Amino acid sequence: MTIDRTAERRAPGAPPGTTRAPTLGDLAALLPDAVVALDAEGRVAELNDAARLLLGYTRDDLLGEVCAERLEPRDGDGNRLAAGCWHPSARLRSVRAMAEQPVTLRRKDGRDVVVRLTGAYVRDAAGGVAGAVLSLRDAGRHSRSGLSGIEIVSTVSHELRSPLTSVKGYTSLVLNRWDRLRDDQKRLMLEQVNHDADRVTRLITELLDISRLETGRLVLRRQPVDLARLAAAVVDKVRLEYPGLEAATEFPADLPKAYADPDKIEQVLTNLVENACKYGSPEGLTIRGAVAAGEISVAVADRGEGIPAEDLTRVFTKFFRRAVGRPSGSGLGLWISRGLVELHGGRLVAESAPGEGSTFRFGLPALDLDRLQEL
Repeated sequence: MTIDRTAERRAPGAPPGTTRAPTLGDLAALLPDAVVALDAEGRVAELNDAARLLLGYTRDDLLGEVCAERLEPRDGDGNRLAAGCWHPSARLRSVRAMAEQPVTLRRKDGRDVVVRLTGAYVRDAAGGVAGAVLSLRDAGRHSRSGLSGIEIVSTVSHELRSPLTSVKGYTSLVLNRWDRLRDDQKRLMLEQVNHDADRVTRLITELLDISRLETGRLVLRRQPVDLARLAAAVVDKVRLEYPGLEAATEFPADLPKAYADPDKIEQVLTNLVENACKYGSPEGLTIRGAVAAGEISVAVADRGEGIPAEDLTRVFTKFFRRAVGRPSGSGLGLWISRGLVELHGGRLVAESAPGEGSTFRFGLPALDLDRLQEL
């Protein structure tokens, strides 16, 4: 009889001959980013070697210590983050992920280090916060991989030129030929000016959102949101740019309202519908809503050619635009959309198969009146 030993592994640091399955702690030790696990009171329960190197502490220095007291975390404005307190959104059971944000920490040697902090809440059987796992990435290393401010301004300026040229042309035409134009012609031109002005506003909003998302200063104004009504309004607006748009909205009659920022969710839906029109097809779109485990999911599906596997992994990358369909825009829409959804505590994912269309799906916390009163 032969024994299959392919599943046996020696844990990191274990002596030769030791064969056991690696634990989560073993796996965290292999990660290049710093990982810190906290308990329900915000005390350090575990940390990997990368965290010890980044923060300058030994494992014994930090175990059992209140993270907020020992590391003195501060937000982008320099304000101390309260010790032992989670973000208010953590009280919603459906919120699991933490949006990435810059945080300044105090090292053991007294120096400050700016990190990109993200993570996930650990919840108990009742849905309460039992702890959190944090990932800390050196912000200096992160920034070196990004595009420069000049490149960002250049990209967005190029996209501003088209709508501004249209606005200038139509307004000049209306002003110079007012008496010779019919009312229906005036209305048509003014509607186009209004539409292009909206495009300029959206581009500026995207540029501002880049800064706010990357510095953690974007503030959500949450309130009850009727997603079915919001989706219908988005379809009507996008149809101004894509007159051939055929989109069905399918939301259950008893779908609860979402607890979200309506302006930001409108921005997310608009980006997803416009992308489906540009890279898929404006015909046969479907926007579906569903609810499960206190979370509402919204899916935008198209009947286009689908997204190749090599592009599917990059669609949420800043400034990425596929070289098919009718590529336009700044290449920021999906990157910003994912950031906005994550700020709500949800996830935005893409699914596609060549020749079968694509689906972009995101989740939002459902409105829970009992929990809302606690916030």
